[in-house]
Amino acid sequence: MRDLPPTATLRAFEVATRHTTFTSASQELHVTQSAVSHQLKHLEDLWGLQLFQRGKSLQLTPAGAALAPIVREFFMNLDATLTDLREQKGRVRLKVSTTYSFALKWLLPRLPGLSQQHPQILITLETSDKAIMFSSTDSDVAIRLGNGHYPALHSEFMLREQIFPVASPDLLKRFGTPHEPAELLRYPLLTRDGADLVPKWEAWFEHVGVGVSPFQESVRFADTNITIEAALLGQGIALARSGHVEAEINDGSLIRLFDVPFASPVAYYFVCPKGIETQPHIVSFRNWLMVQATQAQQQYR
Repeated sequence: MRDLPPTATLRAFEVATRHTTFTSASQELHVTQSAVSHQLKHLEDLWGLQLFQRGKSLQLTPAGAALAPIVREFFMNLDATLTDLREQKGRVRLKVSTTYSFALKWLLPRLPGLSQQHPQILITLETSDKAIMFSSTDSDVAIRLGNGHYPALHSEFMLREQIFPVASPDLLKRFGTPHEPAELLRYPLLTRDGADLVPKWEAWFEHVGVGVSPFQESVRFADTNITIEAALLGQGIALARSGHVEAEINDGSLIRLFDVPFASPVAYYFVCPKGIETQPHIVSFRNWLMVQATQAQQQYR
């Protein structure tokens, strides 16, 4: 840009926009009052704009008011980026793509443990429910729910969840605790809309030997997290994957109904482009991830 002034001049302008006199601005900048006045006059001459109304106090002109937030944002972004880069010094960034619900409910609570074990790895999370296409994303690795068919990618089995009904203590207080799976048919059952990857009540009832005709739905949800939230609010019983309700079961806000093993027909897989799976930081993340997955799976066998 032809009209780009020295950074010190821009800084003088940014500081002056937050003060009412040249004197107070000069005190923040640790320079003389005349130096601030000279820098601002130089900026006005360079841009051909009057930026301040001079008088008993400094007041921005319309041009100065329009430019002030732009200059202020520049310095804020510069400071934030420099701070981030200094903190990252000696660390390697790893961008991980996974589904929003899995990131929120399973991966995010475990990330502090990764930071303690491998402080050199800086994780960036990207969430998407779409099939991973590494050619059109800057993600390094991904965790996906499916059948394990990922042609042209390096993939490893990670975790298969258990599926079971969950209810809030409040709902059980109002309706009573069911003692047999068939009794659930008289409860409000929360259903999750979506593809074949979504747990289905019909499949669970068939697994426990209960024949069902179309049952009364209270509400059908398009999102796993909203379904779990509805269960927490006592609106009905949800059919949940174990990895999505760990915290709620541990703190008692949701109760697992019936200790009947029912493995999800789909599983989570660790995937990445072939050839990068041997990079040291990816090996470290993958090994940590597999340990966490094994522990989680053993909890619900």
